[in-house]
Amino acid sequence: MPAPTPSPANPDDLAALPRAVAEPKRKRSLQLVWIIPLVAALIGGWLAVKAILSHGPTVTISFLSAEGLDVGKTKIKYKDVEIGVVKHIGLSPDRQRVIATAELSPEAAEMLVDDTRFWVVKPRVAAGGISGLGTLISGAYIGMDVGKSTNKRSSFKGLEVQPIITEGTPGRQFTLHAREIGSLDIGSPVYYRRIAVGQVTAYQLDPDGKGVTLKVFINDPYQRYVHIDTRFWHASGIDVSVDANGVRLQTESLTTLLVGGIAFQDAIDNDHAQQAAENATFRLASDKIEAMKQPDTGEQRFVMYFQESLRGLTPGAPIDFRGIVIGEVLSVNFEYDADTKTMRFPVDIAIYPQRLQTRNRKGNAPDTNPNAVLDSLVARGLRAQLRTGNLLTGQLYVALDFFPKAPKATVDHSVTPLAIPTMQGSLGELQNTVTEVAQKINKIPFDDISNDLKHAIGNLDQAINSTNALVKRLDGEVAPQVTATMTEAQRTMAEAQRTLQSAGKVLNQDAPVQTDLRSALQDVSRAADSMRALTDYLERHPEALLRGKAKEE
Repeated sequence: MPAPTPSPANPDDLAALPRAVAEPKRKRSLQLVWIIPLVAALIGGWLAVKAILSHGPTVTISFLSAEGLDVGKTKIKYKDVEIGVVKHIGLSPDRQRVIATAELSPEAAEMLVDDTRFWVVKPRVAAGGISGLGTLISGAYIGMDVGKSTNKRSSFKGLEVQPIITEGTPGRQFTLHAREIGSLDIGSPVYYRRIAVGQVTAYQLDPDGKGVTLKVFINDPYQRYVHIDTRFWHASGIDVSVDANGVRLQTESLTTLLVGGIAFQDAIDNDHAQQAAENATFRLASDKIEAMKQPDTGEQRFVMYFQESLRGLTPGAPIDFRGIVIGEVLSVNFEYDADTKTMRFPVDIAIYPQRLQTRNRKGNAPDTNPNAVLDSLVARGLRAQLRTGNLLTGQLYVALDFFPKAPKATVDHSVTPLAIPTMQGSLGELQNTVTEVAQKINKIPFDDISNDLKHAIGNLDQAINSTNALVKRLDGEVAPQVTATMTEAQRTMAEAQRTLQSAGKVLNQDAPVQTDLRSALQDVSRAADSMRALTDYLERHPEALLRGKAKEE
């Protein structure tokens, strides 16, 4: 039977009841099944951290096209060492270029600076030769050249043409300015004394469009031959010159005939000349002769007015003073003088005073006033004249010379540029002479001469008719007598001919008379010999006249 329930009204009963004791909570132990996921999570985290730590920088490179690029296959190489791969290829926002996103290795982070360059390496044929043949098998890749800047960068504009020279190549780069590029191209050779010592690395049109700027790289150790006074010139094609020594033909090499080239040399050989610094600027002349000329400074401009034809006179034509070229023609123009209602042909020229080297042999101080010098020369007859420089091409040049009989002229110093008086050229004089001769011919009265000639011909015709009548009269009256006389003369001639024939027969070598005459002459010769022998004997034996010829013993 259950125990009776104590009454809550009795406190003693409540105290007698047993008390409840709180039991502490037991700790849960790690079960073995959770160890494997925990280890896997640790390994995954470690791999994730390692992947994050080993992930290199990401760069974007823009090109004009994606030719040769392939996602996941196109590598990025520096000195043929793979340092990255292309992960994505897309278009730029303006759809003008292609953006290639590439992931590089962590060690490439220090290489991404402002002047770092990227380009696609693929087979190319250029003036410098054939490159990228290895990519025919391995495929195209992106080449990289590290710059020297310290500014970091992650977005680059790729080069469309592979650079000829990469960073670190021993040598020195120089800048050349030229009027035109000619047949030069990237990779065209640079020669020093006909030895290939460098190449053209880049070129671009000047901002003003009036010239071209080229970059050339001279390989080590030939850069030491480039000095501050070195002259560069185009060595492309064939240089043909004609002078007093004959015809000369020069060319650097067969390569320059095909791809062009540049040559350089010092104007004066000097062992102590100062070497040119990196990126020094030089002028690129059109040929060696122009390059070796002393630079013209301090030019003075003048104008000349000619009234004759200027056909054959072009800008660049020489200004010649008795065989010395002292300037050149700048422009040939045309102007209308409203005051005199005439047309003039001004020719602007430039004269270089340093080409006129003066020597003071008498010790007198030279006149330093150029206006006074010009006035003095013009007063003495200095004039400008057009002359023919080449009979084949008809090219003209301007000659300055003295003409003492030229009309007086003065120089107006109030206008600029100063005008030099001119003299009609030899061709113009010839034309004037021809014109004068034509005018004189026109003054000849050809009509009167023709009438006189007709009258003379009529008189001659009458004289001929009279002569014919006289001949007929002589034929009728005098001819019979003449015929009889001629018959008698013929008979006389016949008799003379017969006489000559008879004489010929007598004088013939086989004629009897000739034979008898020769026999008689032989007898006379023998008789003369006998008389000669008798005379000789009597001279030796005169006693024979008394005694007779003695008998021989």
